[in-house]
Amino acid sequence: MQVYKAAKYIRLSYTDDKSNESNSVGNQRKLIEDFVSRHPEIELISEKVDDGYSGVIFERPAVQELLDLVRANRIDCIMVKDFSRFGRNSLETGYFIERVFPLFHTRFISVNDDFDTQKLKGDTGGMEVAFKYLISEYYSRDMSVKTKTAKYLKFQRGEYQSKICPYGYRKGENGRMVPDPETSEVVQKIFEYAVNGMNAADIARELSRQQIPTPGEHKARKGIKTHDVSRTHGMWCNSTVLRIFADERYMGTYVIGKREVTEIGGHKMRSKAESDWIKIPDHHIPLVNEEIFSKANASIQRFKIPNRKKHNYLLRGKVICGCCKHALHLANGTSYRCRFSSTIPSLDCYNIHIREKELNQLVYELLCKQFQVAFGVDSLADLRKVDTVALRQADFDRQILNCRKKNGSCMNRLFPGGFRSRNTRSKKSRSVKGCWKCRIPKRLSWPVLKPNRKNGSTSASR
Repeated sequence: MQVYKAAKYIRLSYTDDKSNESNSVGNQRKLIEDFVSRHPEIELISEKVDDGYSGVIFERPAVQELLDLVRANRIDCIMVKDFSRFGRNSLETGYFIERVFPLFHTRFISVNDDFDTQKLKGDTGGMEVAFKYLISEYYSRDMSVKTKTAKYLKFQRGEYQSKICPYGYRKGENGRMVPDPETSEVVQKIFEYAVNGMNAADIARELSRQQIPTPGEHKARKGIKTHDVSRTHGMWCNSTVLRIFADERYMGTYVIGKREVTEIGGHKMRSKAESDWIKIPDHHIPLVNEEIFSKANASIQRFKIPNRKKHNYLLRGKVICGCCKHALHLANGTSYRCRFSSTIPSLDCYNIHIREKELNQLVYELLCKQFQVAFGVDSLADLRKVDTVALRQADFDRQILNCRKKNGSCMNRLFPGGFRSRNTRSKKSRSVKGCWKCRIPKRLSWPVLKPNRKNGSTSASR
């Protein structure tokens, strides 16, 4: 009796009702273990769980680990509660069950659907299984539409609250936004500076001088790590200040629905037009009134350059400062400088630059040394010879390939039925379709090349 090394796969979507015991992780596990207890030829050696992932997408961590086990031939049986637990995409689910798993001789069992590929013996399961795929997929799409509709109704009523509060606010006891005593005064100070005539750069320098933690550093101290703040060095950026000025939530208007997912079950987002945003006035306690908000934004000059030309250069985005870890940019087309440290005299890389020619020469020399090791040459002169020969050889190979393709194309046009030897041809001239690219006439008699023994050349005769 063959013993199957099986892995059970369990999935619980974030849209599933957590109070429904039939779809809980524990219930799925028990259901599969009861099935295994009645089949002694199956040995469970692994368990993979995706908790909080949609079945529409297959880029799930546990699914990828499961497929790795299949590729490595460590398991030859996969067990799930039903088809919907493995996936709610009919095309992807059918592809794996009908194509991938048979290729690796992997048995697939869906307990509640009474589906076992060993019983089918190569069959796909018929229309019944195909309809189950479709039902699972359309259930997911219908649930997504209903969830989105309910969510947008909560948006419009002001009941939905985002998990992350903007800088200056925190979650209150009832889950609503309330001013944060640690940072609300900083936001009010920023608007006050703008009303008094300071621009974004001056405000960022002043906040950095006062050693006020940036919004990212404040979140990191609270245990909310959204991005790496090790490169900020406690310095505020102009863009951070400008984002605070543009945020209408600071005057009590709650703005939500700025982005949407690109596909059902996916995580990629895209921005929506401002006309589609949902704005709820007087939603929470404002930090500044509407008059100060308008004056601050009026004092900050914002402009956009239409059809701005993008400057492309050889090492764009590839030169990183060894001190502050920010990318260097090519200033005036002559030298690389760091914009981040240009306003921070305390950094070691302040006012340090390197000329473009010097950097390009250094990169060239390093590449030459790498090529010397790769090609096994001792000098740059030998390296140049090797490169020239390799380039010429590649060019010749490309020309030969093009000539062969052209020759084959012309022969196919001349002889649609295939090329025949000279002995099988008729003595009379043949009627052949002409090739307009090769300028060959329709009626012709093929010349026969005969060697001239006197001078070693060849002559053509009809």
